[in-house]
Amino acid sequence: MQIHQIKSIHQKKKKKRVGRGGKRGTYSGRGLKGQNSRAGRKFQPAIRDLIKKYPKLRGYRFNVLGRTTAIVNLEDLQRKFQANEKVAPIVLFEKKLIRRIKGRVPEVKILGKGELTKKLIIESCQVSKSAKEKIEKANGIVKSKTNKFRPRASKNQNAK
Repeated sequence: MQIHQIKSIHQKKKKKRVGRGGKRGTYSGRGLKGQNSRAGRKFQPAIRDLIKKYPKLRGYRFNVLGRTTAIVNLEDLQRKFQANEKVAPIVLFEKKLIRRIKGRVPEVKILGKGELTKKLIIESCQVSKSAKEKIEKANGIVKSKTNKFRPRASKNQNAK
């Protein structure tokens, strides 16, 4: 069988020709004069050229632009660290577990994927609930991250 012998199983649908009598008479839904009313019009939106110039920022790779937190799993800590070592963002950066984001070492969140058998000291990192449980089960220490911003009393509370 060759390509010119193949026959379609569907009938070809004829394009509805507007403005040839019938229910859509006179201007046939095209309005009055102008480019849109003419036959054979090719209308390109003015904004199309602008849109085409923008880079395509779709997909999972470009979500890093909005993210300021790096994610590290326990299995990575188990692989790269020795017992009783300190885990901090700068140490993770030196061991190449995280990269700079916008030119600076990012905040780090440790997630609980994987197992941990070594005692580690976690400093200045956010830690998920499951990761904290696994770290403490391995006799590790999680030093809570100090909050940079302290809430102030509002003016209304002070003026009584």
